[in-house]
Amino acid sequence: MKVSDILAVKGGTLYTVTPEETLGNALRTMAELDIGSLCVMSHGELAGMLTFREVIQAIVRNGGSVGTSVVRTVMDDFPLTCTPETELDEVRRMMLSRHARYMPVMSQKTLMGVISFYDVAKAVVDSQDFENRMLKAYIRDWPVGEGDEPPTASAPPQ
Repeated sequence: MKVSDILAVKGGTLYTVTPEETLGNALRTMAELDIGSLCVMSHGELAGMLTFREVIQAIVRNGGSVGTSVVRTVMDDFPLTCTPETELDEVRRMMLSRHARYMPVMSQKTLMGVISFYDVAKAVVDSQDFENRMLKAYIRDWPVGEGDEPPTASAPPQ
């Protein structure tokens, strides 16, 4: 499974902010849209990523307030990115190694979307559920020939 498979299900809605935007306005946007991240765009290119992790760190540094902070001073300047062709196993490894919960999806310099750790986990669980259903259907419909019996669970030795 590839990142493009997740984006096909998730859709292409993108939420962005500029580096000059106040942190307060960015937080308002995140709260209103119930999202955990915003891509920071400057002159049509990805400049960084703002997630609740950076926001919490900024608030703690500022004594519990966002004050007059702007996104540029808080954002992750070098966010982890992937492409639509990146395999999901690689995305999981990348996200786990950097403790990243959100990852912009880039096709060269074009932002294609953002996937979250939730999106990846859901895709893996959905894939495993499908495979599980297919295996159960296969076992249930096991072809029985002469002398063949469908597989059964063996009893533990006594």
